[in-house]
Amino acid sequence: MPVDAIIAGTLALLVIAILVAVAARRLALPYTVGLVVAGMGLALARYDTGIRLTHDIIFDVILPPLLFEAAINISWPELRRDLLPVLVLSVLGVVISGGVVAGGMAWLLGWGLAPALMFGVLIAATDPVAVIAMFKDTGIGGRLRLLVESESLFNDGVAAVLFGLALAWVEGMAFGPVAATASLVTVAGGGIAIGLLAGAAALFVAGRTSEHMIEAAVTGVAAYGAFLGAEYLDVSGVLATVSAGLLMGSMGVRGGARFGLSRAGRLFVVELWDFAAFLANSLVFLLIGLTVAKVPFDRLGFLPLAVAILLVLAGRAATIYPICLVFARSRWAVPAREQHVLWWGGLRGALALALVLTLPPEMPGRDAVVIATFGVVAFSVLVQGLSMKWLLRQLSLLPSA
Repeated sequence: MPVDAIIAGTLALLVIAILVAVAARRLALPYTVGLVVAGMGLALARYDTGIRLTHDIIFDVILPPLLFEAAINISWPELRRDLLPVLVLSVLGVVISGGVVAGGMAWLLGWGLAPALMFGVLIAATDPVAVIAMFKDTGIGGRLRLLVESESLFNDGVAAVLFGLALAWVEGMAFGPVAATASLVTVAGGGIAIGLLAGAAALFVAGRTSEHMIEAAVTGVAAYGAFLGAEYLDVSGVLATVSAGLLMGSMGVRGGARFGLSRAGRLFVVELWDFAAFLANSLVFLLIGLTVAKVPFDRLGFLPLAVAILLVLAGRAATIYPICLVFARSRWAVPAREQHVLWWGGLRGALALALVLTLPPEMPGRDAVVIATFGVVAFSVLVQGLSMKWLLRQLSLLPSA
């Protein structure tokens, strides 16, 4: 596609996103839900922007700003206090959720092991963008927001790593338990190491200047450089960008003068990445809507699609409630009403779609996995995203006006 056509299509999507943002604010609807609905409307009206939702667009354009913006805004002292439950929810939770979904798809729908396993792993990654946006609008912060956002960041990385391992097995690579564990540690550890190196190098460079434009440019290089560099070396780009963002957020954006950015740089960097995340979300959710409207859900069948959605919800429940029960009598206890938010707020989004679009065309059951993934993402954004404010109100978690 010619460059001018790509630019024109992107600008058209941005104009639509601005209009949706204004309308969503007036109607008190989640912005991301409005984007998906608008995208579906454009598809039904046969409007063609010329831009398609692909793995490369999600991985190379969308994910780095979303991950980095979320990571730099997480308070390390607060995260450190809840690091144990966050890690258990992220690591063990992905395994439990993926196992429940994969087992259910194989048992209830008769899926083969390969498609069931791939679907279970990729759909375990949560993306509560709509929930976090609503938290910001309604003033919800504190520990609940930290748990929702940080668990999502880490389980994205874990799910991406496990997906790569599962895909290698599906493609015929032989893995024993030792080799699989070594590969898992290498991919995850390598991504974290690259992210920390990129973040440290960026802090070193940013600390040599007080020009906020240069400081902001350095953060951009760190975010995208960590992601693309890690992917080039076949380790986790997701964990690399998250690690770089956490390091720069704790020591640069919120750090002291010795390691941090200048005061003007800190303010500018936060606003810059907030804007970058807005653009990335606008693009990806519009494209999700455009794509969902064209997915032939009838080829899978609406009963199997309903089963897939229920299994994903069951897998999330099997993650949240038992793990939180383990911490019930400790300083990491999560109140029951907040557990409900963690369960229902575990939306699926960009990462799940990016992973499913990498499945090899020759894989048995690939089309069913793709359709089921788009169906679950559409349900989570439209149904769960729209009902979150109601749930928070029922649980008395909305701040009083």
